[in-house]
Amino acid sequence: MKTARKEIGDKPILAICYDFDRTLSPEDMQAQGYIQSIGYDVADFWKESNSLAADNDMDQNLAYMYTMVTKARGRLVFNKEILKADGAKIKLYPGVDTWFTRVNQYGQEKGITIEHYIISSGLKEMIEGTMVAKYFKKIYASSFYYNEHGEPCWPAQVINYTNKTQFLFRIEKGILDINDNAVNDHFAEGELRVPFRNIVYIGDSATDIPCMRLVNSLGGHSVGVYDLENTASKDTVRRMIRDERIRYYVPANYTKGSEMDTLMHQIIDKTAAYEVLEEKHLRDRKEAVAKY
Repeated sequence: MKTARKEIGDKPILAICYDFDRTLSPEDMQAQGYIQSIGYDVADFWKESNSLAADNDMDQNLAYMYTMVTKARGRLVFNKEILKADGAKIKLYPGVDTWFTRVNQYGQEKGITIEHYIISSGLKEMIEGTMVAKYFKKIYASSFYYNEHGEPCWPAQVINYTNKTQFLFRIEKGILDINDNAVNDHFAEGELRVPFRNIVYIGDSATDIPCMRLVNSLGGHSVGVYDLENTASKDTVRRMIRDERIRYYVPANYTKGSEMDTLMHQIIDKTAAYEVLEEKHLRDRKEAVAKY
């Protein structure tokens, strides 16, 4: 069912979409408890997982999920609760813990409703265990199907860099259920819940480029973040802005008054100003169509 904006309230919506690993957290989530718990060195785990993918023409995300399940056997209980507990240990970048409340408040002051989304190749179960999970309207991430014993036995969802873009269209149209094919329906101007001009995508690496390019091409905002402690991380986002893959880049510091904080305020300000003009455009067009 299509949801015109006036059916969801008078305030325009700004959707902020985040990758997770090295965007909100400085490390891969699996390397912050799980890999160590099965007695593996982090580098050795990823080497084995990536070799499995390469040797079997296998998606790398499917390979790491398979490796997680098989390496846990005989070493630890592996279920959704364990993954959520590992998620609770995930370290976040400075300011992330208060970021969502602050951004939401600033949006409210400017007459903009802020929604937050995760679009990640990481594990949904682990992200759900973090202290900030409650702030996300929807978490799109790889996940397991669990049997009657609560054991992961098959991938329920696998998200890689190429299929991430589908979730941006779901957010645009307000069709958030991954099994709802209405996302393919045509939506006229004014029916889109969150036009692309009101979508922000925040990521850190080449795996985010398809989403960033899509957002850029349709008038939205793409932000590359880098770790201040990692020179290679900054070089990556510099190349991305040089190649026009992203519009902005800032340190992965979400504290009050940081570059990221200032940039998001500016994006919200621009959204508020533009939406006033867009509302006038829609009113004028409606009036003209009715008259002529």
